[in-house]
Amino acid sequence: MPLVNADVKSLEVVVAAELSGDKVLKQEIIDKVDIHETNRDRFKLGEGKPGRLIAKIFKFRLIYGGSAYSYANDSDFQGVSRSQKFWQNVIDEYYGKYTGIKEWHEHLIETAQKTGRLTIPSGRFFPIVPKINRWNGGLEWPITVIKNYPVQGFGADLVMLARLEASKRLKASGLEYKLISTIHDSIVADCPSKNVEVVGKILNDSIEYVPTLCKQVFGYDFSLPLTSEVQYGPNKKELVDLKFN
Repeated sequence: MPLVNADVKSLEVVVAAELSGDKVLKQEIIDKVDIHETNRDRFKLGEGKPGRLIAKIFKFRLIYGGSAYSYANDSDFQGVSRSQKFWQNVIDEYYGKYTGIKEWHEHLIETAQKTGRLTIPSGRFFPIVPKINRWNGGLEWPITVIKNYPVQGFGADLVMLARLEASKRLKASGLEYKLISTIHDSIVADCPSKNVEVVGKILNDSIEYVPTLCKQVFGYDFSLPLTSEVQYGPNKKELVDLKFN
């Protein structure tokens, strides 16, 4: 039986936009702007598809606390530039465009340092403690962890809601299927070929319903749409796009 795979589109970017309240990023998501292509051009991150991929990785890494040093010394980015100054300029311009992300990152760091914890809208919280620097023995705050955990944590909670909704809808459908698991931001099911389109539509609709569930379950008004890319195939390597009639 074929697999049906529904992948939440740009989950981390959407979550970062939601939690930060960044007006520019939120509007780009609502307007369905190709954010990675737009940023590739603006930040001069290369040409063609490899350049777009670099722009995509750059954005995700910066959301998780990437530094000029890490970009300049990563082989994936050295084709653009090996200069820390270049990458610091890109980071500064990014924060200049998405000022809400910058302010949110600063707020996360300040909150973690003051309270020793970070809490996300689902109620999950993360204890944050400084660690000993193995080079000089001093204490330092884990900045990448502080920026990373809220996005990854809330993203995981949203996918959990989608998985539970998909399970409920699949059971109600009476179809032959097997809900296998979630893999990061994807929901994976198994079903006979004749049921692929219906199962795929159920997974897609369950993901799109998550903002409503967010209010019902967490008491939180999720302000952005969630969408998915649905594919099917004999295994995860050989998936093709599923188009709904």
